Amino acid sequence: MRSLRFLVPGTSGRLRSGGLLVELQTARLLRELVATEVVTYRQREPERPFLADLLRAEPRTSPTARRSLWIVSWGFEMSRQLRALRGRPVAYHAHSSGYGFRLPPGVSVLAASRNTLGYWGQWASRNPLFLVPNALEPAWHQRGARAGNGGPRPAAGSRPVDVLVQRRKSSAYLLEQLVPALRARGMAVTVQDGWVDDLVDLFNSATVVLYDSADHWRASGVSEGFGLPPLEALACGCVVFSSFNHALADSLDPGGSAHQIGAGTLAADVERISAAVADPQAWLAPAGPLEALLAEHSEPRLRERWQWALEAINAHLDRLEAGEPPLRAPSLAALRWRRWQGRLARLLPPGAPRRGA
Repeated sequence: MRSLRFLVPGTSGRLRSGGLLVELQTARLLRELVATEVVTYRQREPERPFLADLLRAEPRTSPTARRSLWIVSWGFEMSRQLRALRGRPVAYHAHSSGYGFRLPPGVSVLAASRNTLGYWGQWASRNPLFLVPNALEPAWHQRGARAGNGGPRPAAGSRPVDVLVQRRKSSAYLLEQLVPALRARGMAVTVQDGWVDDLVDLFNSATVVLYDSADHWRASGVSEGFGLPPLEALACGCVVFSSFNHALADSLDPGGSAHQIGAGTLAADVERISAAVADPQAWLAPAGPLEALLAEHSEPRLRERWQWALEAINAHLDRLEAGEPPLRAPSLAALRWRRWQGRLARLLPPGAPRRGA
C-alpha cells in the first residue's frame, strides 16, 4: 500500500485539540500496517516534516509524489489543503460536517461517524465512502470502573462526585441553570475546567456525567464530529445525560445507553438526575449492549476498519492512475433542471411541441 502522511497544523501548544489527538492516535495505530508519518503545515516542528518543504522536494509530476496517500482532516482549511495537494493521492478524514466546501471527484471520504457519512453520502455520492469511528484509548477499556470490566455497578453514594460536568462545549443552560439547581438540591457537582492529569480517574469518581454540546455546535455552524466524552463516561460506569445532536446519536439512544439532557423543563432534568444519583443502578446502560458498543470503539476494531478502507482506497487510486475517470455526481443545478423538465413534460398535453422540437 501507499505510505500515509497525516496532515495537521501542528502538534503542540494552542494547536492541541480533540481532533488533533484523534489524528495522532490513528497515525500511531496505522504504523503497524503501513509506513506512516505526521506532517505539519502551519507550525514547524524539528522532529516532523513540513508540508511546504515536501511539496518543493516532490513536485506533483515526479513519481515520488504518487507513492504517498495524504490524509487531510482540518475542515475550515480543507479547500486550501486540497489546492496545495492537487494532483496527489488524497483522502479526507471527515469528523465534523457542514464546512461548505465540495470534494473533487475521486477523493475518498473516511467518516468518523454515521452522521458525517450520511452528509457526504448526500454531497459526494460518487466518491468512495468509508466508516472509521473513533476509538477510545486503551486506558478507558482497561481502567474503566464498570460492571462489564470486572468492577461492581456503582451504588448510591459510592463515588465522591455526584455529578461531573466538563466546561468546554457545555451550554449556558447546563452551566448557569442546571448546575446551580442541582447544587441547591445538595448534590456534589464538579465542573472540570483546564488540564487534568488522569481523566480516567476523574470519570471513575463520578456517578453521573452531563454533556450538552448542541448549542456549541449550532453556534459554530458545523456538527459534532464524534463526541468521545459520553463514551468515556460509559466506559467508567457513569450514568450519562447528554444531548443527541449529530454524531452523538451514533452511540447514544434516549433511555438506553444514555438519557436526554434538557428534556422539556428544568424541573424534569433536576428530578431525573437526582433519581440517577440516588439509584444509579436503575439508570445505567445495560452491561451487555454497553460492552458491545465499547468493543466496536476499541483500537483493534478501528485498525481493522482502516485496513479494509486503505486497501479499497489503494485499489481505487490504482484505477485512476491507469486512466479510468472518476465518477462525478451531477451538480445541484443540473438535478433541478432535470426535475423541472420532467414536470414540464407532464404538464404539456400529448402532441404539444416541446422545447427544442
